[in-house]
Amino acid sequence: MKSKKILIFIPTYNACKTITKVLDRIPTDLKNKVAELLVSDDGSSDNTFQLVLDYKKINNVKCLKAIKHETNKGYGKHLKWAYQYAISEGFDIVVNLHGDGQYAPEKLQEMIEPLENNSADMVMGSRILGNEVIKGGMPFEKIIGNRLLTGLGNLFLGTKLSEYHSGYRAYSCHALRKVPFMSFSNTFVFDIELMIELYKAGMRIKEIPIPTFYGEEISHVKIFSYGLEFLHCVLKNSFKSKKLM
Repeated sequence: MKSKKILIFIPTYNACKTITKVLDRIPTDLKNKVAELLVSDDGSSDNTFQLVLDYKKINNVKCLKAIKHETNKGYGKHLKWAYQYAISEGFDIVVNLHGDGQYAPEKLQEMIEPLENNSADMVMGSRILGNEVIKGGMPFEKIIGNRLLTGLGNLFLGTKLSEYHSGYRAYSCHALRKVPFMSFSNTFVFDIELMIELYKAGMRIKEIPIPTFYGEEISHVKIFSYGLEFLHCVLKNSFKSKKLM
């Protein structure tokens, strides 16, 4: 079987306290295996970008590449740029690993494997399946919100997902080409729109359990507005699906 060309994409924003730890935790054999490990600095005001350049030089990580955007794109627009980059550069698989340390780099191989063996088109790390949301420090209001919104998503769209809201995701670039993701939201609900469109297109979505970790990172998600956007997205797609039946 021909090996897949893999991109690990790490979006960062003012991540100088966490980025080198995240890079350290990526297994060495995976660093030797992937085609590119791309840290993309989304207009940080700190020295995140320079830290990555120094890390590459000191540790001789040949696959590591750093890029800095002078102005902040925001979550959804940044991911659009990344997935378009993955497609245009001929990658087969792209993984979104956040630079704030919230998601475990140790789980990268498990995220990639179903895409390598062609048993999935998208893989999502689920903190609910990991069953450590309380132990991992997820705020109580986020636990309740996660379960409520996921339940509504499953109800209206017919999915059977344990959660909708993890940002730890891996995709087949072949699947990404099948959906118009450049037209999706520029906000945090981009992930939701992309997953729903892949589901509607008949793509195979697999969840794997991941640990939960909430440390000192600053959440840029405004829970109330995100919840409203999520519900609007779910109801809009539920209505479209019923019209087609």
